[in-house]
Amino acid sequence: MHDSYGGNVPAQPSAPGAAPLAAPGFGLGPTVTTTTEDFPAPGTAVPEGTAASSATGAPVKRGPVRDRYFDLLRAIALFRVVLYHLTGWAWLPLVFPSMGVMFALAGNLMARSLKRPAPQVIRSRVRRLIPPIWLLGAIGVTGMVLQGWGPDEDGHPGWWLLHLTFWILPVSDPPYAEGLPGIHGFIGDNWAADLAGPLWYVRAYLWYVLLSPFLLRALRALPLATIAAPIVLSAAFQLEYLSLPGERIPSALTDFSTFGACWIIGMAHQEGILQRLPRYVIPSVAPGIALAGLWYATNQNFSEGHDLDSIPLAQALWSCGTVLLLLHFSPSWSQWPRRLRRWDKPVTLLNSRAVTIYLWHNTCILIAATQWDRLWSIDVLSENYSWLLESPWPVLVLTWVLIGLCVLAFGWAEDLAAKRRPQLWPTDARKPAHSGPRPGPGAGSGPRSKGRSRARAG
Repeated sequence: MHDSYGGNVPAQPSAPGAAPLAAPGFGLGPTVTTTTEDFPAPGTAVPEGTAASSATGAPVKRGPVRDRYFDLLRAIALFRVVLYHLTGWAWLPLVFPSMGVMFALAGNLMARSLKRPAPQVIRSRVRRLIPPIWLLGAIGVTGMVLQGWGPDEDGHPGWWLLHLTFWILPVSDPPYAEGLPGIHGFIGDNWAADLAGPLWYVRAYLWYVLLSPFLLRALRALPLATIAAPIVLSAAFQLEYLSLPGERIPSALTDFSTFGACWIIGMAHQEGILQRLPRYVIPSVAPGIALAGLWYATNQNFSEGHDLDSIPLAQALWSCGTVLLLLHFSPSWSQWPRRLRRWDKPVTLLNSRAVTIYLWHNTCILIAATQWDRLWSIDVLSENYSWLLESPWPVLVLTWVLIGLCVLAFGWAEDLAAKRRPQLWPTDARKPAHSGPRPGPGAGSGPRSKGRSRARAG
């Protein structure tokens, strides 16, 4: 189990930190979630047609605006993913289940977008996701081949070539070279596993997108049963009532069942299903669901160094309960509260380049750790400042510097995929800003130890 995600219509905000107007959406009330037509992560909308006074006193129709609360959740989720994959701290997914949150936000947007014809929506989602994957694959696969990876690795050239097509359309996990030596002084061993690790999320996201029209119909007909179905499937896998041969299909179904409830809850929030419940229901039920997941985790050796990603049923329950609470208490910010306006630019950047950050962050972690570990060869540092060399915080800072370089070098692919003018550093909330698939249990890195950091697929 891995851990680990149309453009905006430019508008003139009414106050500092105000969000831009988005493409027309469909509102169900003050807490309805929406965002731009093809933005892979949702925001909340004010219903289209809300009147505002113009300079002449005539009413002016305003489109839906971005929900900065959802943008903040997505930014926190992405930062937590990077921190977790660097440190491997098992308590981080408990503090904030990033993958569940990001899948819920994506499901919310998908439900809103399905007001349009389903084939059009699916094509748009795929189009916005694939070019950054192609760029990652072009660089990564080329590096693997140069280090000797080739058709003989799978035992049959035909299978190797066939599986390479998953780098083009990742409906299953793309192949990669295991056990490659590192590039001395630059990147550590087995770098290909770290580069390919986050792609589990892309595969899961694509399948959720493809299945969303059917999930939405089921949700409207049988809301409770549809939300509960993925958790029941997760329990069947976890308790070994259901088993399937092979690796690809069971892996895909495990990820679907683990985070499927979160995706569907996001859709239910957009549809207004959660809002129609009495206000006391979710605060009463959600903590019990989350605690059931925690209870199950503690009975599966969670306290002995495991984390939720190794216990899919516990992850499913904990994420489901947390997502229910986060969406229930959503304040629906059309603009930043005064105390949070200072975070507008970094949050906008994280949302605008979420695909790039998620795809490249594991590689950045491995490079940063490799460079930092070289300092152990300096005697004065290793003898007197071993506490600093063992600390994850300098590596975290270096990781984000490298992520920033990746944003500059590769972020343009997201703009081209969205058919908009490329920007090097999109931090202006008044300009189109879009985030991508969410970042989640992808490959991560385990705890750092003296002279060694490793990225772990977790």
